[in-house]
Amino acid sequence: MTSGSRIGIVGAGVAGLACAKVLSRAGFPVEVFDRAPDVGGVWSATRRYPGLRAQNSKFTYHFSDHPMPEDFPRWPDGQQIQAYLAGYVHEFGLAEHLRLGTEVIAADPVDSGWLLEVRDGNGVRRTSCDHLIVANGVFSDPVMPELSGASAFRAAGGRLCHVSEFHNLEQVRDRSVVVIGYGKSATDVAEAISHFADDTSVVARRLTWKMPRRFGAGLDYERMLLTRMGEAHFRSREPRLAERLLDRLSLREANMDLVQERVTRKLRLRELGLLPEGRFEEIATSSASLATEGFAEQVEAGRITVHRDTDVTDLIGGQHGPAVRLSDGSLKLAEIVVCATGYRQEVPFLTPFVRRSLTDEVGDFRLYRNILPVEIPNLTFAGYNNSNVSTLNAEVGAHWIAGLLTGKFVPPMAEQMNSEIDERLSWSRERTEGNHAHGTTVVPFSLTTIDEMLDDLRTPLPLTSRLAQWVRPVRPASYRRVLRERPLAVPAAPAPAPIAEG
Repeated sequence: MTSGSRIGIVGAGVAGLACAKVLSRAGFPVEVFDRAPDVGGVWSATRRYPGLRAQNSKFTYHFSDHPMPEDFPRWPDGQQIQAYLAGYVHEFGLAEHLRLGTEVIAADPVDSGWLLEVRDGNGVRRTSCDHLIVANGVFSDPVMPELSGASAFRAAGGRLCHVSEFHNLEQVRDRSVVVIGYGKSATDVAEAISHFADDTSVVARRLTWKMPRRFGAGLDYERMLLTRMGEAHFRSREPRLAERLLDRLSLREANMDLVQERVTRKLRLRELGLLPEGRFEEIATSSASLATEGFAEQVEAGRITVHRDTDVTDLIGGQHGPAVRLSDGSLKLAEIVVCATGYRQEVPFLTPFVRRSLTDEVGDFRLYRNILPVEIPNLTFAGYNNSNVSTLNAEVGAHWIAGLLTGKFVPPMAEQMNSEIDERLSWSRERTEGNHAHGTTVVPFSLTTIDEMLDDLRTPLPLTSRLAQWVRPVRPASYRRVLRERPLAVPAAPAPAPIAEG
């Protein structure tokens, strides 16, 4: 493609904004559509739940050329992350490319690219682009459990919502609240709620391992998951020298056992009855969960009750008020039920034919490098390489897309890409027992994935920086030199006007 080719981006979260910045600087006319009134995706004010906080510190969760403000705390909250992304828009002049409050409701492939149907405050209209980037995020379509009795529950005054719809802690003051789930969003929101509610319960089908920010001398969350040595402790599809050496010296399991015991003691998991089954390395499947600050303390104080290995089977209404029935047959008063039950990876605006071409028989996305569909032209995905350092993965992914569109590199033949996708998905399913977010995550291999994309672009990270990452958590600024933009020589065409109205 030339720099006059028009780029449409669906989503103004981390990945969509990174693509807008990189591609606009490469000379492409860019339009970014997002149904929310503000940027940020999962960090948008329309989706932020109380207690939402970054899993990374401000020193690792940022773009290579845009550090977090110095006055931000080490662990920014959701509002601060959204402000950081709004600052990114301002710093790089991206506002002119944004179409906020505008939802893409249909995208149809045509010979010249894509025909888009979008809806905003003025109604529905059509526009077009030469290349479409799907950056709607892997946390955009909330999953609600199918629970019988919802009508009677609401009639009795109960409220049922997804965690992404819960924004106001005053709603739970002096109420009984049940949170369904045990992921990071469940424990985050439960801890926040427990300071206001009369009674807070967490119903967890399965307890999972979580990692405290710090859990021993020289050991912390980022050194475990954002260094090359940390990555080497998780079995990869193509073990490298360090991984083979850890196995040969019998250090992998010994070190993991040590970390598991330190985490268990730090969070007092045995005493609180919160010790998960299975081994600690299971922490890195579809995501790696940071332990919520204060959650264990609230459990110990009796402000949070965890019902482990349990499900909510029914919602109850009646003269005694709203309640839930648990899988052990017991009833529990529940004036508010917050479902922290995850998200689907969906692209509902694409045609059924395109959606079938993107996924396999079990719904896993078939994307080369988690970006490029093999069979659908003029289409890429951004942010589907969700990781422990998603800002940097998204930024490098944006440069990968730019390299593809400008011809800086040519991907392998379709047969080779399909073979690599088959191997990756098969290995991921086996490693995680199917819990790999439908192929849209690269946890815990964040740095390895970045290496692969940079190798494709023939711009590897300098050896000195790679060596430093063995013991020091990744520093996004170290990628700034290899990610510098090189504008195309072909002048950019003006942004297109909509081709039709109505």
